[in-house]
Amino acid sequence: MKKLFIFDFDGTLFDSVADVVICFNETLEIHNFPTLTREEYLECLGGNIDGIVSLVLGENSTDENVKTVKNTYLNIHDSCKKENTVPFPKASQTLKKLQDRGILLAINSNRLNYSLNEFVEKFFSDIDFLEIEGHDEINPSKPNPYGVEKIIRKAGVDKSEAVYIGDSKTDIQTAKNAGIDCIVVKWGYGNQNDYEDDYILKAIDSYEELFDYVS
Repeated sequence: MKKLFIFDFDGTLFDSVADVVICFNETLEIHNFPTLTREEYLECLGGNIDGIVSLVLGENSTDENVKTVKNTYLNIHDSCKKENTVPFPKASQTLKKLQDRGILLAINSNRLNYSLNEFVEKFFSDIDFLEIEGHDEINPSKPNPYGVEKIIRKAGVDKSEAVYIGDSKTDIQTAKNAGIDCIVVKWGYGNQNDYEDDYILKAIDSYEELFDYVS
């Protein structure tokens, strides 16, 4: 049974892609680059912001373009209301139930730290997360296991007692690199290949299935 649940953020706890599409397409139009569809954006997600911007730009990806588009996107995303970025149904209730049962909770995401904290404070203020580990410019991002290993050290648990919950191949690789188990959720931004990956414990259809791994 698991003592530590480490959650991905986008596509696992929060449905955020709609605002990503709106803000990125506004950014691309400003700089006269082709806009993308929702499905095309889903193919670009999972890495840190620089990697996502590079994939979004495609053949127009250069160091200069990535820097310019990233800065514009972050300014637009920070200033917009982000009304479409909300927790998936039952996310909050599930976290509270896990917490009440003594499970240690953490977040490890490639979303920038200040953005993570903004949404956690707004929607999950009653959850006592052990650690919220987002992306910064200093430390390596997922699928590097840096964040997961930092959380495990702070939790003081064995790796066999930790599980990573995510929605995509990046999350699976993060768990694999950290040497911990992984559960994939089907309501996020992954695909059938992710759900059938041999490494994962299970691909789940509802948060309730997480309680199968709690004593």
